[in-house]
Amino acid sequence: MAQTQKRPHKNARSAARLAAVQALYQREMEKTPLNILLDEFHQYRLGATIEDATYTKAEPSFFDDIVRGVGTRCEEIDRVISENLSERWSLDRLDRPMRQILRAGTYELLARPDVPTATIISEYIDVANAFYDRQEKNFVNGLLDTVAKKLRSSNNA
Repeated sequence: MAQTQKRPHKNARSAARLAAVQALYQREMEKTPLNILLDEFHQYRLGATIEDATYTKAEPSFFDDIVRGVGTRCEEIDRVISENLSERWSLDRLDRPMRQILRAGTYELLARPDVPTATIISEYIDVANAFYDRQEKNFVNGLLDTVAKKLRSSNNA
């Protein structure tokens, strides 16, 4: 999946989030083993120049944490997402990039108490902006906000 950013990301963690969503997408599409996938991204994608565009250097350890964390906790993450979708929607009904955005955001809400809730939600809205228009960004915002309210206390926002 090419990085089709509408605007550049502002820092290494933002770049790591975008790259993690792309890696998770690739893993779902190609069933690439995790260690091979991480190695490929470290060697050829993080901060690389692709098709005359240079991408912000991503924070490798943060990227690894998201990709490994989603891989390890995918069942739990999918359950949390599914519980917060409306009755007429299922996780399988969402397209692959959207699933990865929601998985990565939900993983951070579950496992990264060091990152403020508002930052996580805002960052994944930005990631969604790289792939989607307004309606989908609003969907990401609404779902991650609902998940955050259930997973985190309001003091942590």
